[in-house]
Amino acid sequence: MQEIATTHEVLGNLKLVYTIYALFIISLVGWFAYRVTKPPTSTKTWITPKVFYSYLALLVLTGVGIHILTYNKIPWVAWELKKHMIKPDKVVEIKVKDHKFILPDVKPIVLECNEKVKFNVTSDDLTYGFGVFRKDNSMVFQMQVIPKYNNEILWTFTESGNFDIMSTEYSGPKGNWMKVENAIRVNPCYKKVALKESK
Repeated sequence: MQEIATTHEVLGNLKLVYTIYALFIISLVGWFAYRVTKPPTSTKTWITPKVFYSYLALLVLTGVGIHILTYNKIPWVAWELKKHMIKPDKVVEIKVKDHKFILPDVKPIVLECNEKVKFNVTSDDLTYGFGVFRKDNSMVFQMQVIPKYNNEILWTFTESGNFDIMSTEYSGPKGNWMKVENAIRVNPCYKKVALKESK
């Protein structure tokens, strides 16, 4: 069974990749600024228009390539694109009204580790945000909740523990207090250990 990456792991790797990519883009801007401010009498340079546009094309291809390659590495991108083909193990219905999350009758919402869960969040009045957060306030995932619309997100929890629900969208001053502590509990994750056959 393939190990599913957590948001912590993915964001840590992406920070490194995008930092390096940003430095290459900054170098392009820096070179352009240098050429613009250089006296017009000085025309000697090893960076010709051909080299400049080749470097620019390389940056564009690299940026597109990063997104294509990370499609296979970021599991929730595939879940979102293929959610119409994926049958969830559980569906959780949550309503939002008057700056309050209305959860199912049982609290906390108990989920199993590696279970495919579809959250269907509906709003009766305003546009809200639906975010699931760890206890250290790092975000697991979030989505915008548009009124009178079934806002759905498919998720597989790969880490156990208690999670809070908070609004991630500005919906007026009352939105600052839209938080439900320990709204979700994910049961412990047990890894399957392959036993070696004794010869």
